[in-house]
This record gives sequence, C-alpha cells and structure tokens, in this order.
Amino acid sequence: MSGSPAWDGWSLMVITHPQPACGRPLEEVVAECVHAGAPAIQFRDKAADGRALASTAGRLHAITKSAGATLIVNDRLDVALAAGADGVHLGPDDLPVSAARDIAPPDFIIGYSTDDPDEARRAAAAGASYLGVGAVFGTRSKPGLADEAIGPDRVRLVREASRLPCLGIGGLTVQNAREVLETGAGIAVLSTVMSASAPAAVVRELLRIAGGGGGCRR
Repeated sequence: MSGSPAWDGWSLMVITHPQPACGRPLEEVVAECVHAGAPAIQFRDKAADGRALASTAGRLHAITKSAGATLIVNDRLDVALAAGADGVHLGPDDLPVSAARDIAPPDFIIGYSTDDPDEARRAAAAGASYLGVGAVFGTRSKPGLADEAIGPDRVRLVREASRLPCLGIGGLTVQNAREVLETGAGIAVLSTVMSASAPAAVVRELLRIAGGGGGCRR
C-alpha cells in the first residue's frame, strides 16, 4: 500500500451543518469561513441523497478552491470524486481506507475517525492522510456521544502512535481548543461555528488561539 500524500495537516477544520443557525445559506457561511482563514471544510450531511450531496459538494468546492482552502466530503467517496473535492473522511462503518486509497487519485486526502492508538497505526499503514480523534470533550452532534469524553491526552497518544496529522473533535469551543492544540493536533469544529450568529468571527478567534496559522492550504 502506498503511503499517504505529502501533507502536514491543518490547525482548523470546519465541519458543516445543512442549516447553519445564523439562517444564511450554507454556501454563504462556508464562503465566510474560508475567507476568514479556515483552511479546511468538511461537508457533512447525513440526510441528503447522493444527487443532492454531489450538487452541494460541487458548489462548495468552487468556493473553497477560489479561497485556496480544502474541501473534504464526509463518508461518501463517490460524492467526493464526482464533485472534484480534495478528499473524503471515513468512519469505521464506511469504505475501508485501503479500498479508498486504491480507488482515489494519488494526491487525494483520506481522513479516518478513531480514538484507538492501535487502530490509528493500522489506518496509517492503509494510507490514511489524517485522523479525526474524539469525542474529546463529548458532543451532541453525534447520537450517543454526549457523555463520552476521551480527553486531550488520548489525542496525543493517537497522534504519537500513528505519526499522522490529527484533529481533535467533539465539544470543542474557543474556551477549550487550546487544550487540544497543545497536544500537537489541530481541531475540528461543527457546532461552535455552525451554531454561531457570526461564524467568520468564531473562525478568526479559533485561528488566533491556534497561533494565526491555518495550516496546509491546497
């Protein structure tokens, strides 16, 4: 299995919600986020069908590309490839990382979710580009994880075991983001940005906490 693309990760990934709390269209909110400096957007919509996902992903990719940011599609490799996105994020119940790596172009980014150091090593060997590690502080964005909190130390263990760029995810806010960033990982946020009345302002504050750098931009 070939290794993952040469890529150093991001300090911040913004994960989308189909209906941002500010009431503006998703495309407008994503444009605000990338122009505020967000280096990576993960398009996540668990309810839409494949046709709708591909259509929205295509529009979002045009926005992110124009800003020099990266678009990752959650779960759906077919949608990511059809839309020309930069990568896909897979979970344990999705297509295996090794199969996705065999299908995708050489420079395609493949993320994987795990909080287990041994599984993290296997994902790295299979060709994963980065790992999403959580839920760090618990989260209500996914059913059943509100009371699960692995803590920043687990993020550090997964990062060290895999030697891949990692993003801590789950319950992150401007108040606790630094705890994850201090492990050497970046952060991935959904509700903190998508529930805000001014998403771009939250992005700028998170990047300030992260030291002002957005990380790798494609």
